Amino acid sequence: MQTAYEPALAGLTERQVIESRARHGANQLTHVKQQGFFMKFIEDLNDPMIKILLVALAINLLFALGGAGWYESAGIALAVLLSTWVSTASKHRSETAFQKLQEEEARVNCRVLRRGSAALVPMAEVVVGDLVLLESGERVPADGELIRGELDVDQSPLNGETKEAHKLHGHMDAALGLNNPSMLLSGCMVCAGEGVMRVSAVGSQTMLGQLAGEIQLETRESPLQLRLSRLAGAISRFGIAGAVLVALADLFNIWLVSSGFSSEVMAGMVQVPGLVMGSILHAITLAVTVIVVAVPEGLPMMITVVLSANMRRMLRDHVLVRKPAGVETAGNIDLLMTDKTGTLTEGRFSVACVLRGDGTRYDSADAAARDAGFWRVLFPSLEHNNAASMIDGEPAGGNTTDRALKRFVAGALAPALSLRQVGRVPFTSDNKYMATEVAGDLNATLIKGAPERLLPHCVRYYDAQGRVQAPLNRLTVERAARQMAGEGMRVLAAATGAPGIGENFRELSFVALIGVRDPLRAEASQSVRALEKAGIQVIMITGDGPETAEAIAREAGLLRDKGARMLTSAELAQMSDAQLTRMLPDLRVVSRALPVDKSRLVDVAQGRGSVVGMTGDGVNDSPALKKADIGFAMGSGTEVAKEAGDIVILDDNLSSIVRAVLYGRTIFRSIRKFIVFQLTVNLCAMAVSIIAPIVGYDAPVTVMQMLWINMVMDTLAGLAFSGEPALKRYLNERPVARDTPIVDRRMAEQIGVCAAYTTLLCLWLLLSPWARGFFRPERGPDIILTAFFAVFVYAGTFNAFSARTHSLNLLDHILGNKGFVAVMAFVFAVQTALIYLGGSLLRAYGLTAREWLVCVALSLSVVPADLIRKALNAYLLRRRGA
Repeated sequence: MQTAYEPALAGLTERQVIESRARHGANQLTHVKQQGFFMKFIEDLNDPMIKILLVALAINLLFALGGAGWYESAGIALAVLLSTWVSTASKHRSETAFQKLQEEEARVNCRVLRRGSAALVPMAEVVVGDLVLLESGERVPADGELIRGELDVDQSPLNGETKEAHKLHGHMDAALGLNNPSMLLSGCMVCAGEGVMRVSAVGSQTMLGQLAGEIQLETRESPLQLRLSRLAGAISRFGIAGAVLVALADLFNIWLVSSGFSSEVMAGMVQVPGLVMGSILHAITLAVTVIVVAVPEGLPMMITVVLSANMRRMLRDHVLVRKPAGVETAGNIDLLMTDKTGTLTEGRFSVACVLRGDGTRYDSADAAARDAGFWRVLFPSLEHNNAASMIDGEPAGGNTTDRALKRFVAGALAPALSLRQVGRVPFTSDNKYMATEVAGDLNATLIKGAPERLLPHCVRYYDAQGRVQAPLNRLTVERAARQMAGEGMRVLAAATGAPGIGENFRELSFVALIGVRDPLRAEASQSVRALEKAGIQVIMITGDGPETAEAIAREAGLLRDKGARMLTSAELAQMSDAQLTRMLPDLRVVSRALPVDKSRLVDVAQGRGSVVGMTGDGVNDSPALKKADIGFAMGSGTEVAKEAGDIVILDDNLSSIVRAVLYGRTIFRSIRKFIVFQLTVNLCAMAVSIIAPIVGYDAPVTVMQMLWINMVMDTLAGLAFSGEPALKRYLNERPVARDTPIVDRRMAEQIGVCAAYTTLLCLWLLLSPWARGFFRPERGPDIILTAFFAVFVYAGTFNAFSARTHSLNLLDHILGNKGFVAVMAFVFAVQTALIYLGGSLLRAYGLTAREWLVCVALSLSVVPADLIRKALNAYLLRRRGA
């Protein structure tokens, strides 16, 4: 079919387009089919905490079928459905937002020849055999061969190199790949020239498509998933142990305590089958209750809510989260591998300095503008001897250097000169210069190009007044050119010659050296310092040469440490994984990097236990973005990179990654705070459920009360803790290691102390002769059990204030989370109402004002109890520090 396309560049007919698409496919990348909402919902039920709830629900349903209350089953089912639905909806929203980005990419049009005339079609409709018209500023829509014209192409999306590749027709050699002089590849940008490409591969058959296929693999579980799995296992073991204990305690109470330890009474009881089965069933029922109490029903909901809430906040800060778990993972990274171009730097070239022939160096257009005579010569050299043009105030066409020169002139106080172009010698990779003859206010040939090409022919120079002086000290200029190159600049020379000059020019007048580079972002060095202060090692990985890489790294502050190391790709390849592992903590820069280098560095870093973050924007970055624990794709990057990443940085700014780290650490802290709160409540409820039957209170917490405690109170508390503010001081802490349990020693101590104190307080209330006499004993156990219900919930509410901060100041930054105060006030108010309105449903029969005040005072005592613990810990910490 290819032969049908050869005669006269007429392009395909509609029939040929249909046949080509049927044979070779559409020009779309192959994506793993996205699951529907329902399938995502089913998959999210596999969460470790949800599994525990489902087991508890199944056990509860068995007892509900046997005549037990259905309220607890309904509560657990509601917790499962709500938390899973919110989690699924959050992921679905993120994927929808990402799909919009993909749809915008698909709407980009390109020009093709169809039936002898140019047509504008979406890139997705390009087929094999199409003839695509290309010029400066357009993107190559597919892989193919350049069959007409010459182009300068930016291949950085595929190889990371900032230098454009020169393409010309008639030199096709498929074995050379990216270095093929006639091969054009999908995703690359045309910087200069015009040409016609014949499409040879589309969609998943392109180089870009093949790389896209490599990234659609599953990665290792996130630190949060790992920690929650371990927590789920610990809670399961703890719940089972508690269930066994309460069952044995209940049987001990029924068979030994109630019989007065009389063997004769126990022997008589054994002879009544109904009594035996009843006692066993009662013990099993209590055991199931303990298992349900031990499970933190609110935790899955809270994690989902806190991730979703912070995803919305991050979007306002130009950070689009594709995978909710990625939010928390960002706070755990201890090593960040970042691209240079567009992340540390601005991503576009600009003039950094100008050097006159007498050695005077200008670092800004304003300084050059003050020497008006010199500027009258330099201005036309940059303005008219240039392949770029200004469109709507922005340079377009030409290569990156020409566009930088145009932007520089547009921002300077340039003199108004009347000039017209007489002739031009375009820049080629062979002659390494461009020449334009002008006439009018200045009659000369303007030349710019590589210093090594022009300087040997320069014998004079222009001074500050624009007068020609002789001779030119070429050694001084050459030394300055090397210094500028060492600062990471792309250096070119500008000169003038006599009118009518051609390729055989002689005796040129040197105008200036111009240093062009991609400047460091204003906030880049500050962001690097912030990340390093947060305990995150930053490694810059770039396709640029060692000199440019070192200059940018020093300016960004990556090479401040004495032991900081730089490697080239070749040096990296010569090292074994063991050697690389040993020197990795000192590594700061990798230059001339290849895609395989990035993936290898991720593997080695993960092998030594690091949580690795990777930034990137090109297809060449995609495998490493996918393999890393969290991939930060740049918003201006390729579609493949965005699909590989977990988070899309919409403004391409390293400072946005700093904010993502801060949000991630805030989320992890919020989850830990809630776990302290909920496990304290659950441990207390479990302990009371185990001990109370032994001391004569069969069910101190009823099923309906537990439904209120576990569902309403814990769910609302999850909402409260999800609004915790992102405090900058979190960036002064070391990242938490991947294998660190979610419940650390300090948390376990707080949970244990607070739960023990609250348990003792509740048991004292039930057993104290003073309390039995104070809470209207004439009403039987009704009032004291009402007081117990009040104290239990109030104490949990006050404990929430202790759980949200390790500080002795319980109100630390509390106004940053006004929702917390509102929720806790609401819980307190609802609990107070239930004391008086609950009736037999909640076994709450009202308290007198005096009784209620005593309950509040007793509940408040949990605050000073925990403050004593915090103060003691602070004292011991100071002693150890001293």
